[in-house]
Amino acid sequence: MKSNQRRLLSCVCFLGLCVALMAAEKPKPVFRAGAAAVDITPEHFPMNMPGGFSAKMAEKAHDPFHSRALVMADGETTVAMVVVDQLGAGPEVLDEAKKRASEKTGIPMANMMISSTHTHTGPSLNTRSEASAKYYEKFVAGVADSIAQAHGALKPAAMGAAAAPLAEEVFNRRWYVKEDKMPKNPFGRFDRVKTNPGTSPDVIERPAGPTDPDITILSIQDAKRKPVALYANYSLHYVGGVPEGQMSADYFGEFARLMPSRIKGNDDFVAMMSNGTSGDINNIPFGVTRPPREPFEQIRIVAQKAADTAWNAWRKINKHENDVRLGMVQREVTLKYRKPSSQEVAEAKAVLAVKDKDAIAQMPRLAQNYARSTVSAAERPEETVTVQIQALRIGNFAVCAIPFEVFVEIGLDLKKRSPFPQTMVVGLANGRHGYLPTLEQHSLGGYETWIGTCRVQEDTSVILTDHLLEMLAELKGE
Repeated sequence: MKSNQRRLLSCVCFLGLCVALMAAEKPKPVFRAGAAAVDITPEHFPMNMPGGFSAKMAEKAHDPFHSRALVMADGETTVAMVVVDQLGAGPEVLDEAKKRASEKTGIPMANMMISSTHTHTGPSLNTRSEASAKYYEKFVAGVADSIAQAHGALKPAAMGAAAAPLAEEVFNRRWYVKEDKMPKNPFGRFDRVKTNPGTSPDVIERPAGPTDPDITILSIQDAKRKPVALYANYSLHYVGGVPEGQMSADYFGEFARLMPSRIKGNDDFVAMMSNGTSGDINNIPFGVTRPPREPFEQIRIVAQKAADTAWNAWRKINKHENDVRLGMVQREVTLKYRKPSSQEVAEAKAVLAVKDKDAIAQMPRLAQNYARSTVSAAERPEETVTVQIQALRIGNFAVCAIPFEVFVEIGLDLKKRSPFPQTMVVGLANGRHGYLPTLEQHSLGGYETWIGTCRVQEDTSVILTDHLLEMLAELKGE
């Protein structure tokens, strides 16, 4: 070999060795996390509380409301998980909060997941009254600030995940009832199942679906093994039993208040409870008569049990990992709005034409309310709606985010089919677009499937599940 060739070969080998050494010496990205809670309690009363067909007004807040944020970074990707004490914030207001937070932190809006707890005694976010308009601004600013503060608190951290069951407080609220006990639905027809049929064994037969008993937790510790944050998830609707005329963050807020007494973290430790797949799940023990409760008592009971269960799950974590890779995928999915048939519209208009109070009283319950919903659905100019879904990877732990009141069967299916060892499914995330039943539950009818309650095409659960499984597979393969 000629001397020039030898020299060239030596140089190439030397450069290759240098590159290898530089790659070997390159420090591994450090997993960091930070958390914050910002008070977003309403200050101006009276205020309307959304939810249901009848107006509910509040004169004060029984307990505080918060926006609780967890921000995580791995050197390449930064994500935010936020829980807000709200019935179900819409995508427009949440996008406004994300935009402000992104301007403050540089976190992409698509890397932010904001979910509502679904408390039914929370403040309105419309701007039709002076009190609500002022609260809208406080809400947006508070959510953005919680993300910014959590981002500012980023420090080296480690994560762990686990689950433990709390089966005794979740009940499927859709029931088969005895044939002669089934009332007509608001459309004058008979469903196969009834939502909240009462607790009498003379009426009810069996639940129409399962429950998910698990409380799943994501635990974050700092470099000194001190707890920084705990993000929990439970497939249970709100509990209720709030004093009349008062607002409350329900068991979600009480859980967050209690967890620091279970897990001794730093002074800035933040616990939060998100709503899972609870579209057909509530806290009513059908077939059993529960002893009377004083206002707020059942909320305290459920929150205490949930905090104990989360603590038991936390103790099951053998090791918090600090070599954590993050990934987040967001998709926009366009769905068709449901449209009533011409016959259904004609029947609805006939119901609305009735003005005699005695005749109205003889109609099925809520007949005129759902007649208005039917006509509105027929007259809606839009044919489709675009919704956001997200999949998030935190090491070997995954999170799915769905902007509906999701039936529990959908969450159980995603957990079972996910390529990750453990998966959490968060409902009412990044918006609220009504109920999301399965195709099978649509065939049974019932409140959550009615056209005024479920707004999108009946196979939406299949469409979104398929998308989310593809997104999880994409994250798993990264």
